[in-house]
Amino acid sequence: METTTFAPATLSSSRTATTTTTKLRFKNITLADLPAINRVLQQEDSRTCDYTIGGLYMWINYFRYQYCIVRDTLFIKGVSEESLDDVAFSFPIGPMPTDRALALIDDYCDANGLTMRLSAIPESKLSDILAYDSSLIPDELTDWADYLYDAKSLASLSGKKLSKKRNHVNRFMADNPGARLEPLTLDNIHEVLDTFVAWSEEAANDPDDPDALRATAIEERRQVEQVLSDYICYPFEGAILRDDKGRMVAFTIGEKIGDTLFVHIEKMDHNVAGAGETINCLFARMMTERYPDIAFINREEDAGDPGLRRAKESYRPVMMLKKYDLYR
Repeated sequence: METTTFAPATLSSSRTATTTTTKLRFKNITLADLPAINRVLQQEDSRTCDYTIGGLYMWINYFRYQYCIVRDTLFIKGVSEESLDDVAFSFPIGPMPTDRALALIDDYCDANGLTMRLSAIPESKLSDILAYDSSLIPDELTDWADYLYDAKSLASLSGKKLSKKRNHVNRFMADNPGARLEPLTLDNIHEVLDTFVAWSEEAANDPDDPDALRATAIEERRQVEQVLSDYICYPFEGAILRDDKGRMVAFTIGEKIGDTLFVHIEKMDHNVAGAGETINCLFARMMTERYPDIAFINREEDAGDPGLRRAKESYRPVMMLKKYDLYR
């Protein structure tokens, strides 16, 4: 573990000047690093998906994430959601004071000829960052806001606003009276992987499926396969939905941090009416019964996809977790 000695801070016109005797040294994230990273992530309270193992490791290649931990504080370097050519840093997570942590990033940028840019910063962190440097310009990432839902609402689908979702679930259960939800385990993980690969190949050969051509969709499919292959290494919990004949028609994978369940993966056979709504509801119910302290479910961003946006809005989020890039 690196140690850091800080000199007394002095104020400048644009930011707090802090001299340190250490430098950030980033390295690639491997499966072996996940436990150490996860221990720090458990301290984060913003409820945004970027500060979860799934939010990091599933997009490690697309956003080129690297990390280092200094004085129990996690630093993540990658690229901006707005521009994959721009190096950007996440908000540091841990006990280090914000001004000192941001000064380390500033020093790293100065030493490497980079422009200071912070990416996917939760709205709740803006005041701390601007207190450090008021010259940083916030730019809202409208396509990358997270959809946050009331957990009990998704688990019950009660009320008039969710009546259509409830009807889809009721129709699926009426068509499949023997349907069941079962935990995703090492005993059925290979079946899940084989089924997902078959669904992906079918979608890739569908000329009417716009997702088949999107770079983010292609990367997501690759990462889902990787997660399923290394499932035992992640702090995840999942479930699969079977129809009346025992055939897998949907599966999902989530991660619990504090009072929030993050749904990282949800896939289904789109030819089976109600499969998506049913696994969404039953998984929320399973997890809230297992963990009564779950108050919210984060179903992540829509990445600017109109169809995905309509689908997420239809579940009536209680809040949109806004994120920002900040740069000079």
